[in-house]
Amino acid sequence: MTTPLTLTPGHRADGTSLLTVAGEIDMSNTSALAAALDSTRDRLILDLTAVDYLDSAGLSVLFAHAHRMELIAPPLLTSVLAISGIAELTTVHEAPPSDAGTPQH
Repeated sequence: MTTPLTLTPGHRADGTSLLTVAGEIDMSNTSALAAALDSTRDRLILDLTAVDYLDSAGLSVLFAHAHRMELIAPPLLTSVLAISGIAELTTVHEAPPSDAGTPQH
């Protein structure tokens, strides 16, 4: 069974390609992620802010494209990206926690 993964292509205001990813990236859906990354040859921003899980199969796809992309990742994933070594190959921007700006009760 394929784990649900949403891939939303777009462009930033400056024209840079943007791929927004939501869900879990695992061996059941990495082919869809790879195809989406392969669909553009330009510099790419990969927004992983809404990704809850990333396994080694997903990391291998990111490594294959690290030379031409920047990542935006939630705090949960930034440590995984650093430990894996991908943060040494590409720029990783840490997204603010999803509850940022939410009043604390």
